[in-house]
Amino acid sequence: VQLQASGGGLVQAGGTLRLSCAASGTIRSIISMAWYRQAPGKQRELVASISSGDGRFYADSVKGRFTMSRDNAKNTLYLQMNSLKPEDTAIYYCNVETITRTYWGQGTLVTVSS
Repeated sequence: VQLQASGGGLVQAGGTLRLSCAASGTIRSIISMAWYRQAPGKQRELVASISSGDGRFYADSVKGRFTMSRDNAKNTLYLQMNSLKPEDTAIYYCNVETITRTYWGQGTLVTVSS
């Protein structure tokens, strides 16, 4: 199974983007699903996650602006990003953790201009 992330692009500050992460097949025994990002010169950081019990986590920097959701029927994760800021500029990666392995998408670039 592979994860394919899409939806990145160039947007002005205050704009919106919706990222998608589609799995090529069904992934079983999921512990959590998440979006990470890595800005130039910085470490990869957790942006949002959903646990197997549907618990939600959002980094303080994106709370109230980003919303993570999933469509189980489509094997797809989403990250709705509103009120984007230049500091949100990064490569965004989707991630799925199972009891046996970790899946990563290839990353999609989000650039927010001021």
